[in-house]
Amino acid sequence: MIRKFIETFGEYFTFLGKVFSHPSKWKVFSKKTIFEMDAMGIGSLLIVSIVSITLGAVITMQTAMQIESNWIPKWCVGYIVKTTAVMELCPTIISLLLVGNLGSRITAEIGSMRVTEQIDALEVMGINPASYLVLPKIVAAVIMIPLLTIISIFFALVGGYLTVVLTGAVTTYDFLDGVTSFFRMYDIIYALTKTVVFAFVISSVSSFFGYRITGGALELGAASTKGIVVASFAILILNMVVTQIML
Repeated sequence: MIRKFIETFGEYFTFLGKVFSHPSKWKVFSKKTIFEMDAMGIGSLLIVSIVSITLGAVITMQTAMQIESNWIPKWCVGYIVKTTAVMELCPTIISLLLVGNLGSRITAEIGSMRVTEQIDALEVMGINPASYLVLPKIVAAVIMIPLLTIISIFFALVGGYLTVVLTGAVTTYDFLDGVTSFFRMYDIIYALTKTVVFAFVISSVSSFFGYRITGGALELGAASTKGIVVASFAILILNMVVTQIML
């Protein structure tokens, strides 16, 4: 098992070496990157917004319920919601959500091209299929997933605000006072740094498992599942590593 893990790990880095080669045609590369950015960003915007609003609402309700002492100022609810959403929940939860949404699509797309021998045809034509197919996806993910995280943070705070308006757990003034208090730009930098790392993992790992597939439809489904599991596990591990380094 350890030997298989080491072999797969080595294959992954060999695969990355092929991916990060010089694109043969920059015009084609730019078009494919823009197409992937549109598919990843616009395609994931609705589900990211809905999940973020729900997360913000739940965090607000739970925080307001736990803070019952009169010794604790009510603006702490907004502050806790902001800090939790910015530093942990939105970067990590949304990235795990996008593993299933984007990662499975990437694995299925590249895997189906491998099964139908389209990748072999690209190699016969003298085109590096790893760079041609995967590099635009990685670049698009590294750009769009941090943007989706920023949108997610905004909608999480909107969800929290709507919750205090509807439930009256705290006043809207106290909530907004907490949200705007003790703002640190480093928190945003920390969140976006994590998200860039997660975006690279999502796109590269999903592409790797789709690229190395052998067989047919059954193997394609197994590769998609394995890609999601490995990418999710890597995100959780890297979350701890980045947190330890930056905080």
